[in-house]
Amino acid sequence: MHADQSHSPEGTPPATLADLRVQIDSIDQQLLSLLNRRANVAEQVGEIKKREGSPFFRPDRVAQVIQKIQDGNTGPLKGQHVATIWREIMSACLALESPQRVAVLGPPGTFTEQAALDYFGSAVEFVYCANFDEVFHATASGASQYGVVGVENSTEGVVTRSLDLFLHSPVHVVGEVSLLVRHHLLRKDNSLDGIEVVAAHPQALAQCQSWLSQHLPNAERRPVSSNAEGARLASENPTWAGIASERAATLFGLNIIGHAIQDDAYNRTRFAVICLPQTLSTPDATGRDCTSLVVSVPNKPGAMHDLLLPLKRHGVSMTRFESRPARTGQWDYFFYIDLDGHPSQPHIAEALKELREICAFYKVIGTYPLSA
Repeated sequence: MHADQSHSPEGTPPATLADLRVQIDSIDQQLLSLLNRRANVAEQVGEIKKREGSPFFRPDRVAQVIQKIQDGNTGPLKGQHVATIWREIMSACLALESPQRVAVLGPPGTFTEQAALDYFGSAVEFVYCANFDEVFHATASGASQYGVVGVENSTEGVVTRSLDLFLHSPVHVVGEVSLLVRHHLLRKDNSLDGIEVVAAHPQALAQCQSWLSQHLPNAERRPVSSNAEGARLASENPTWAGIASERAATLFGLNIIGHAIQDDAYNRTRFAVICLPQTLSTPDATGRDCTSLVVSVPNKPGAMHDLLLPLKRHGVSMTRFESRPARTGQWDYFFYIDLDGHPSQPHIAEALKELREICAFYKVIGTYPLSA
């Protein structure tokens, strides 16, 4: 036996399964005691925050704590699993300080809800909305402290409605979640036979069009407000199927009759975490940040060149550039731009200052840490 192999002392029989279970039960009780001690301290933190009027949820603090725990992890637990455990611990403790309401696309089981769970943990109160317009409204009105909306998909591109809503909403982006999206075909019967309608969000239908054309060429593709809504409708109609997540299948008691039917195996969606500035101000720089803005320039020769020149002059990297019609009837456009960096960095600040001076419309949508 190698020196690093664990073994029982000489003459002592190896531990039995019953012995190990007793050890686990004892450790669980110790963990519970420590978690409750942590919760007691969190409640004291909450009282101080109430007196000071400081925000209860601090995503930068959550990220710092999780990173510190991951860096100190020397055991067999994987880093991603440690992060998930601690996010849930912090979420539960935050609920004791001040329960957080988060607006998401409903009903339960949407990918938007999953993105919110990944960001906030499960100890939040979800406000389920019929569409992204309602998510923006719930967040802007204070009905929820935060909202989560889809902004971009690796297959289908930007979610145009979300971009349009940012134009005149008072909310800003304070975080993002990049979610690997696996679409499953769900149905009450465990068979592809007899499916007349496939219901899902338009983006999901587009992301699965090749599979649907091959396997269900005669089925109607019916757009609905969310994938979870498609799953709900499929649970009520024997000839309908929905495209949604594994979690939605469980929630609505459906069979998965087509696994991962999206055309792109690495299909990902970016979600933005939004709130009012008075709920949470712009996060501090982390070294891996994004600044998103929407601008328009006068419709004249060389306007686009002038728009990009300040970025080039100050060495600012542009990671996304999208145009949307301004709907003025004059062929004017709004440009949505993502920049690599934080306004606290001098070169970003100078570029933004010059950019603002030449724009007919200028609005920073948000500055936030990039998702891992």
